[in-house]
Amino acid sequence: MALQCGIIGITNVGKTTIFNCISNTKGEINAYAFSATKSNIGIVQVPDPRLYELEKHQVTEKIVQTTVELVDIPGLAKGSNTGEGVGNKFLGDIRNTDALIHVLRCFDKDDLPHIDGSVNPVRDLETIDFELQVKDMESVGKKIERLNKASKAGDKDAIHGLEVLTRYREHIGGFKNARTLSVKDEDRKYIDDLFLLTMKPVLYVCNVDEKSAVGGNHYVDSVRKSLAGEHTEILVIAGATEAEIAELDNNEDRLAFLKDAGLEEPGVDKLVRAAYRLLNLQTFFTVGPKEIRAWTIRKGMNVQQAAGVIHSDLERGFIRAEVMKYNDFVALGSEHACKEAGKFHVEGKSYIVDDGDILHIRFNV
Repeated sequence: MALQCGIIGITNVGKTTIFNCISNTKGEINAYAFSATKSNIGIVQVPDPRLYELEKHQVTEKIVQTTVELVDIPGLAKGSNTGEGVGNKFLGDIRNTDALIHVLRCFDKDDLPHIDGSVNPVRDLETIDFELQVKDMESVGKKIERLNKASKAGDKDAIHGLEVLTRYREHIGGFKNARTLSVKDEDRKYIDDLFLLTMKPVLYVCNVDEKSAVGGNHYVDSVRKSLAGEHTEILVIAGATEAEIAELDNNEDRLAFLKDAGLEEPGVDKLVRAAYRLLNLQTFFTVGPKEIRAWTIRKGMNVQQAAGVIHSDLERGFIRAEVMKYNDFVALGSEHACKEAGKFHVEGKSYIVDDGDILHIRFNV
């Protein structure tokens, strides 16, 4: 599915280091602020151990993971909304994403000076938020001007739209993000076309030194305190350590490195799965001797729409879906066992797919 998760943050916080650990494309890393002139785009495989559990019960020729698209957006700084550091271009790149991963520098390194002179992740967070809020204020203000004309002519919808937009302008003007304003679902139509930067869901990544990879540090504590009460996820990742792990070709060497660092799995694996959730995505599987594959759909999609993700012909000629739950299949060991236990279901096009469903689509074109 064509959904993007953007990686943002102040310049020199380790965004590209983390991006390079997980992406099929590599961005250039250097210590010079504003040296990047374009965003990096990469396809990232979503780690899902369920695929290998399925393989234990169905011998197959290959396993295909699902993917998500990440955009590594060059570092922003104070004044980005006026073009500082080519900021306007990069803010435009942010607007095209569906969700954001905000990387915060939570490590000290003398040979990598902070652009503001000291390490302070909460200040950095507020700086980025302010830059995005300024652009959102511009967008809301322009639409208010447009609706003012229609409201003066007595357009009731325009009048109500002005009320909603005015609430957003006051909220954002109070240094708050658009996503934190509570409005009725039907009123979101007045801002949906604006693609507000601070409306996008955000995941925060505290980039720490190796010794803080497991327990965090005082910088991480300050971020957690600052974000207390917000419905968001905070991950702690040692970017430099992850980069070393990613360079190891041997899986046993990787496991040994992880064990030495006190980690059970690479932090970037957790990051990719968190980004997947942030985009409101879930997975269904197709299982067979040729391949076991994970497929991506938005949460809430019905099975006919899910069939269309595999191929448009399956959606167009959809007849029915044969459905097994992942847990049932793994516990019972086969399709036949699921049928015997009454865990094999035939569903029509209105069936809402659950995460982990195993589907076989019957169709006729």
